[in-house]
Amino acid sequence: MPVWLREYSWRQSPSAVYLSLPVRGLRVTPDSIFCTEQYLKVSIPPFLFEAILYAPIDDTNSTAKIGNGNIFFTLYKKEAAMWDSLTLENATKEKLQCLRENAVLKAHERAKEETEAKKVTKQEHKKYALEATMKLEEAERKRIEDLKEKERQKVTKELELWKKQQQDAEKQRRAQKEVELHQQVEQLKEKKKEKIDKARIPSEVTSKTRLKTARENLKEEQLPAPRSAATIKINFTSRVFPTALRESRVAEEEEWLRKQAEARRTISADLSELEDLKEEEKNPDWLKDKGNKMFATGDYLGAVNAYNLAVRLNNKLPLLYLNRAACHLKLRNLHKAIEDSSKALELLRPPVPDNENARVKAYVRRGTAFCQLELYIEGLQDYEAALKIDPNNKIIEEDAEKIRHLIQGTTQDS
Repeated sequence: MPVWLREYSWRQSPSAVYLSLPVRGLRVTPDSIFCTEQYLKVSIPPFLFEAILYAPIDDTNSTAKIGNGNIFFTLYKKEAAMWDSLTLENATKEKLQCLRENAVLKAHERAKEETEAKKVTKQEHKKYALEATMKLEEAERKRIEDLKEKERQKVTKELELWKKQQQDAEKQRRAQKEVELHQQVEQLKEKKKEKIDKARIPSEVTSKTRLKTARENLKEEQLPAPRSAATIKINFTSRVFPTALRESRVAEEEEWLRKQAEARRTISADLSELEDLKEEEKNPDWLKDKGNKMFATGDYLGAVNAYNLAVRLNNKLPLLYLNRAACHLKLRNLHKAIEDSSKALELLRPPVPDNENARVKAYVRRGTAFCQLELYIEGLQDYEAALKIDPNNKIIEEDAEKIRHLIQGTTQDS
């Protein structure tokens, strides 16, 4: 049985009714309120408020505000007049039932009309989007055709120019061959003329000339006199090393000793802080299990503290960084989650089949942190790296697709 809400206050003006319904301690949502022209209902199970209004109202423009433990209704009258009461009094049960049924039917009809209107609007939007897409595709197709035509004309002009250049070059080669052929004919004529002139010279003059030429050639072919012998003295200077090889590296040795001293001081400080811990608390594996249990119960800060202590004891376990990255994601410490995931990936080298699952988690957690920082490109790269390791993981594949849509500006409904 419902519990009826009887307490309310109202006032009116000739054009509107102002109703205040106290609902302190109750959780009210817009779905809890139902209003038509002459019927008002507030349902907060097990509480119920119902009113058959004195006269019709404009339920389209009327408003309801929820706040400070009250619901404030502003009901605009269809006809300006003063009501004798808020509700319709002396009404029979049959009339009240009929008014309720009519209100529900009208509400269903209105919801159906709104649904149909939304459907029509959605179809119109789809049609408009399709037409716009077709226009864009047509414009793109026309642009591509114009580019092709311009490129074809350009290539045609270049081909014609190349053909013309080839023809001009062929003409030049032919003209050059004709000139060379003419020169060869002229040279033959000159040689023939020289032979005829030589035949007319007396043989005695020819022999003297040949003898003189032979002597000149012999003088030119004479070799120079050999060089005179001599002795070259070479003096060697001994090389002196001012310092030994070990002394030349004193600076490097001092730097190495300084780093060793700093490392020993750090280790001694850590050991002094860990002396008060129990024996099991000095075991990194025990601390890792402790952190896992805290993470499972939702104590993320406690889990982070457990992993921090385990990392101080052994900073070479990749699962510690991987689990701490999950805690930082829950706590929205996104930069720390990225650092821990990156450190885990460094320790998971070389990649082998045994650490595939851990590497997939590291990439996914770092990619999630990047996406929450709105660095979607870096996040997509990590998700794709995880898919290369585990290509059959449908969840990672769907998340990667959502990130691609976010990058492209076409987010899908989740």
